[in-house]
Amino acid sequence: MSQTPPHATPIALVTGGSRGLGRNTALHLARKGSDVVLTYRSQKAEADEVVAQIASLGRRAVALSLDVAQTTSFPAFADSLGEALQRGWRRERFDHLVNNAGTGLHARFVETTEAQLDALYSVHVKGVFFLTQALLPLMNDGGRIVNLSSGLARFTLPGSSAYGSMKGAVEVLTRYMARELGPRGIAVNVVAPGAIETDFNGGAVRDNPQLNLQIASSTALGRAGQPDDIGPMIASLLQPDNRWINAQRIEASGGMFL
Repeated sequence: MSQTPPHATPIALVTGGSRGLGRNTALHLARKGSDVVLTYRSQKAEADEVVAQIASLGRRAVALSLDVAQTTSFPAFADSLGEALQRGWRRERFDHLVNNAGTGLHARFVETTEAQLDALYSVHVKGVFFLTQALLPLMNDGGRIVNLSSGLARFTLPGSSAYGSMKGAVEVLTRYMARELGPRGIAVNVVAPGAIETDFNGGAVRDNPQLNLQIASSTALGRAGQPDDIGPMIASLLQPDNRWINAQRIEASGGMFL
């Protein structure tokens, strides 16, 4: 495997980069000097808008369609990514992978169905596992991977047993990935946001004043999180200054439930 040529612009791939934390992360990566490949499942117009914003920052970007729940599509997606890298950058490999794409579920343990559990597993565990596997041949040695978890893998709230369990699996997977990809110089970490005001789970944290107040009262810094509390942190984690951070769980929750 090759490494990024000296002084070459790093290229980051952000799944689910058309909205929410993925969008925020993609934009802050661009602000810190990275070019970006972002994926979207159905919101092409929103993805194209992010590409345009990145271009306005003087960086290059492209949006590719991907459903992270459909593992059979990953070989074709890898081919599409390889073509995009050649077409846009005249390069064969990218540097950073942010496994951000995800869906939520709020259902009490006794009410959660097998179909709901399987759907979460397909996206958050199986998707992360096999998408990363499929993309490793296109990743430079010395690259970086950031997986997304949740504060709900540390603390518990009613209705989050399935989602929190999936994120717990991602945290264990991250350590194994770091161990096995270490010989290639690839560092792998997991970022666990707390409750953030986005459209995730129907925008509950953002749009429900009572829930927002409950979160604020449970957080040491006294408020719910904003996308700008997370995207810049992920972008910073991928900078060379943080190259020695590996196999770590980094919670960005403002101090929820301390």
